[in-house]
Amino acid sequence: MNQIITPKKNINAVITVPGDKSISHRSIMFGALAKGITEISGFLMGEDCLSTISCFRKLGITIEQLDDKIIVHGKGLHGLTAPTETLDVGNSGTTLRLISGILSAQNFTSHLTGDSSIQKRPMNRIAIPLREMGAVLKGNDNEKLFAPFTIQGQSLKGIKYILPMASAQVKSAILLAGLFAKGETVVIEPESTRDHTEIMLRYMGADIQKIGNEIHCKPVAELYGKTIVVPADISSAAYFIVMGCICQNSMITLKNVGINETRTGIIDALQAMGANITIENEKIVNGEKIGDIIVKSSALHGTTIGGADIPRLIDEIPVIAVAGCYAKGTTIIKDAQELKVKESNRIKTVITELKKFGADITETEDGMIVHGGKPLKGCITESYNDHRIAMSMAVAGCRASGQTIITGAECADISFPNFYSFLASL
Repeated sequence: MNQIITPKKNINAVITVPGDKSISHRSIMFGALAKGITEISGFLMGEDCLSTISCFRKLGITIEQLDDKIIVHGKGLHGLTAPTETLDVGNSGTTLRLISGILSAQNFTSHLTGDSSIQKRPMNRIAIPLREMGAVLKGNDNEKLFAPFTIQGQSLKGIKYILPMASAQVKSAILLAGLFAKGETVVIEPESTRDHTEIMLRYMGADIQKIGNEIHCKPVAELYGKTIVVPADISSAAYFIVMGCICQNSMITLKNVGINETRTGIIDALQAMGANITIENEKIVNGEKIGDIIVKSSALHGTTIGGADIPRLIDEIPVIAVAGCYAKGTTIIKDAQELKVKESNRIKTVITELKKFGADITETEDGMIVHGGKPLKGCITESYNDHRIAMSMAVAGCRASGQTIITGAECADISFPNFYSFLASL
């Protein structure tokens, strides 16, 4: 599908973006492992999260999709049943990595696969610690594991594992395996990553504690079904936050957005660039901080983004690069090698596509350098079947002169169904 984007200004809007993708995934997985009913509102009906629902239905879990709620009929920690067909995660790396931690401890064998993009994403980062716990993961090349692969469930033992890179998905896979393991499991992070797993598991009755940069998980007899309200996704809000900054004479209010401090790097980075962003109506709902984000047109300037901030904004870097194009001076993004193994190599794809607009942007080994202030012109841009690239280029097109056409634009549905309708309504 091709999508036409035309320039925008004078935006004055109050919007609610779809539910948080990370929290939606976890609500299904943990609800399946819990005893009793988990009732979820605000669930993201994106393709990735629907893949998670599909996989857990194949594992014997009844999941009802109502108009505004998802009902998960949990069977307890040991209630999953052997799937009779391959578990296909589609484009969802979160599903594949987290479910691997769960399946490693089951008393059956599972076969997992995904789309062509997933089959290029490295799985050794979960295979190494899970194998250390006693798990058996087998693929075409066991030294460099990629999907498709097979997991033969085993009795696991707790380990102490130092993450070689900051990764919430790897951390979560280990902690989920740790729920079933004999003894305590400890994960040591080089930098703090999103902690939705720890928050939700504690909410459901898990024994998980954070001590400094260590997360300690002890096995428990049961998790318990809960009511979960999924906040609006800050990663989806990010496109409108940047749009509010760069479009002239604009103010956008985003309601009930998750503002967990492990996810608000986008706000900190833009404020360091001079963005006019405020947060109101803060509250805590099922352990997660939520608030309204108000963003106004801003005179941005360059900054340097790297180090411990990267895990807090890794998914938002493509749209931050767009903001850098409209900032005065130079924006440097570093320590972001992880971008190379996302749905696309986001260092290369961001730079390739923004250059089509006329941006002055160059690649580095671990990120990019954006020389802002050069007017962008509408162009034909490619999505690479990467939702974050498609939506970031749409934001660039909203301020560029002339018309922008995004090819392969439908991939936005992976995390933000009806994104272009939201955009058109502003």
